[in-house]
Amino acid sequence: MRRDYFTLTVDGVTTDEPQRPVVTITYEGPTEQLESRLTKGGSLLSEEEVDVAYRLKDPLDADDPEGVVALADRMTGEYVLELNADADSVFEFIEAAREFGAERDNDDRYRIVLETDDGHLATYDMSSLLVYDADGDLLRGESLIPSGVEL
Repeated sequence: MRRDYFTLTVDGVTTDEPQRPVVTITYEGPTEQLESRLTKGGSLLSEEEVDVAYRLKDPLDADDPEGVVALADRMTGEYVLELNADADSVFEFIEAAREFGAERDNDDRYRIVLETDDGHLATYDMSSLLVYDADGDLLRGESLIPSGVEL
């Protein structure tokens, strides 16, 4: 699947009152291809079976750094989807998710909604989002890591 088949929209990050941020990922390619990658054993992967990560392509101090958002199968490590996203939007989203979790003392800090041209495909309430620099090193201070989780 091509990264340019995906569009990322972020909601819930610019309000005065902390609310659960929502990332909507819209897929504009062949629906069967995405459904196939999201399906395991005849059903869609659950939120316990997926991991979300953001990998920078540029150094953080670069002008307008870019990166790649990835959703992966937790058991196999295989990428289900990848899409390009600018770092400013992702870090603004992460900060909103961090504030929402702190306000509610809740591990479900954000929601991912997957949509296709045919409609809604899946919704995941997530607590972690790992951020890596351009060299593949984990940026703990930028990541969403639930309490009690050791990496």
